[in-house]
Amino acid sequence: MAADFSLGELAERFSLDLRGDAATKIRGVGSLAHAQQGQLAFLANAKYLGLLATTRAGAVVLSSDFVDHYRGSALVADHPHASFARIAALFERTPALKAGVHPSAVIDATADVDPGAVIGPFCVVGPRSRIEVGVELGAHCAIGQDCVVGAQTRLMARVTLVQDVRIGRRVLVQPGAVIGADGFGLVFDAGAWVKVPHLGGVRIGDDCEIGANTTIDRGALDDTVLDEDVRLDNLIQIGHNVQIGAHTAMAACVGVAGSTRIGRHCLIAGAVGIAGHLDICDRVTITGMSLVSHSIREPGEYSSGMPTQDSRQWRRTVARLRQLDRRGSRPAGRAAKDETS
Repeated sequence: MAADFSLGELAERFSLDLRGDAATKIRGVGSLAHAQQGQLAFLANAKYLGLLATTRAGAVVLSSDFVDHYRGSALVADHPHASFARIAALFERTPALKAGVHPSAVIDATADVDPGAVIGPFCVVGPRSRIEVGVELGAHCAIGQDCVVGAQTRLMARVTLVQDVRIGRRVLVQPGAVIGADGFGLVFDAGAWVKVPHLGGVRIGDDCEIGANTTIDRGALDDTVLDEDVRLDNLIQIGHNVQIGAHTAMAACVGVAGSTRIGRHCLIAGAVGIAGHLDICDRVTITGMSLVSHSIREPGEYSSGMPTQDSRQWRRTVARLRQLDRRGSRPAGRAAKDETS
């Protein structure tokens, strides 16, 4: 049966100010552009202010800065997007799963699986691993030896924990993620590569999220560590012995090389490349497509990617860049003349 809440109930539950009819029923959520009667939308960006005049939503979550622009029922929040996300979770469709082990699963005799866990079809749980209460393992998950999956953690389909992986409570791991594989540790000697053995593990704190097909390598000697509430998007590579501080978030396709330490409350945009053995302090924002090749010791926003341009303008920009060294070698008078011509 679909969830059904009045605006008054939502305002009280999430400590929001109510403007309009408290009896208005909310049965779902939607965007400002496409929400219908009975659905809740939100506005957090002035760019979409014009949609308030045309939205058909039953109510809107917005800030006090925008409330005077809207004549309908509203929930007024200091952080509209966050408040909307908490309300939207009430309408999330999550099937109720029955605790137990699927007949097709393979559980090692030395593994410890709590009776309150859900072990899905074709899962494997290896030697000495522990699956705590409320854990959900989706179909085809593989849990290697000496792993711990904390209470209420959910591993979606085809997640692999290779070995020595300890995951905290309430963690969400999306499909296809691989955690605890060997890192890319090699030493070149006598004309050939020597593989460095990886003897460490991976430690993931409470309330983290790991995106689909993301990989987190185990440490060579010490562990690779994600502190609590770290959020990783899809297709991210975390190298061996990396440490990531609490509440840091990374967008898709970020690559972090081995032994780099990233602080707390950092925001790293898509396709950023971070070299190895660096230190990045707390509260650093790195914009998309940037290359980080040295340590960052002061909080702030950092960029190195060049935004897209018209192709002809890009070719002119590249031509100018190629001329920089040549211009720098010219006599001062000639250079000044060139710049003013």
